[in-house]
Amino acid sequence: MKYACLIYGDESGAEDMDPTSAEFQAVMAAYMAFGDKYASQIVAGEPLEASSTATTVQVRDGKVLTTDGPFAETKEQLGGFYIVEAADLDEALKIAADIPGAAHGTVEVRPVPNFG
Repeated sequence: MKYACLIYGDESGAEDMDPTSAEFQAVMAAYMAFGDKYASQIVAGEPLEASSTATTVQVRDGKVLTTDGPFAETKEQLGGFYIVEAADLDEALKIAADIPGAAHGTVEVRPVPNFG
């Protein structure tokens, strides 16, 4: 079964992080190691640009409304995701716990329904 692992964290300060800094390099190395460890189970995964780049779309009474920024003001923002293949929720939770962002943020795990 497929599971979405949605990675949330506080993005404040992240835009100012120097990509050549040791801290940034350590974070990237941790994500690369995660990717290597679960390569056979990762179906997809991508980081997302900062929530300030988001545009929210709603349709009300047939009219399309767009708003700059994320849908909700929160302490943690969606920063990226993985779609993983796991035997069951317990295995998906084990994988999610290994995502580096879980150490300082939150990883939400949801089953992905198969409609096909």
